[in-house]
Amino acid sequence: MSMASIGIVLIIACAVLLVPVLWVIGIYNGLVTLRNLYKNAFAQIDVQLKRRYDLIPNLVETVKGYIQHERETLEAVIIARNTAYSASARAAADPGNQQAIQSLGRAEGELNGVLSRLMAVAEAYPDLKANQNMLALQEELTSTENKVSFSRQAYNDAVTHYNTSRETFPSNIIAGVFNFGEAALFVTDNPTERNAPKVSF
Repeated sequence: MSMASIGIVLIIACAVLLVPVLWVIGIYNGLVTLRNLYKNAFAQIDVQLKRRYDLIPNLVETVKGYIQHERETLEAVIIARNTAYSASARAAADPGNQQAIQSLGRAEGELNGVLSRLMAVAEAYPDLKANQNMLALQEELTSTENKVSFSRQAYNDAVTHYNTSRETFPSNIIAGVFNFGEAALFVTDNPTERNAPKVSF
C-alpha cells in the first residue's frame, strides 16, 4: 500500500470519527443556547415581578387609611406578597428547577386572588377611588401586570422550544447523556386566577 493510499485511508477514518463528534457538539451547543434563552426570559419576568412586589406595600398603605376594618384582607395581601417574593427569589436563583417555578406559579396564583379581593373591597370607597396616590398606583400596577404577562408568555415560549428540542430525536440522546432536564412552564394553578387582578377603579 502506497503512502498516498495510507494518507487517504487516514483522512477518511478521521472524517468518519469527526462527523459524529461535530454532530454531538452541534446538538449540545444548541441545547445550551435554548437553555440560556429561557433563563434570560425568566430574568425579564423577575424584573417585572420585583417591581410588582415593590408596589404592593405602597398599595396596602394607601388603602389602609380608608378600609381599616378590612385588616384581615390587608394582612392576607402582605402575607401572599411575601410568599410570592420568596418563591420568586428561589425561581430566579435556578429557573431550571421545576419545583421552584411551580411554587412560584402557586404563590402568584394566591397573590392574584388576594389582590383581586382587595380591589373588590376598595371599589366600595369613592374617596379611595379618587385618591391621587391610588390612581398613580393603579396605573403603575396595570402597566406592570401587562409587562409580567408579556414576559411570562416569552418565557413559556422559550421553555416550550427548549423542551421540544430536548425531547425530539436525536437531541433527546444528547440531552439525556448531558443531563439537560425538562424546564417548567410558568403558570398559575388555579384557572380562575390566571388573569392579572383587575386594578381599575
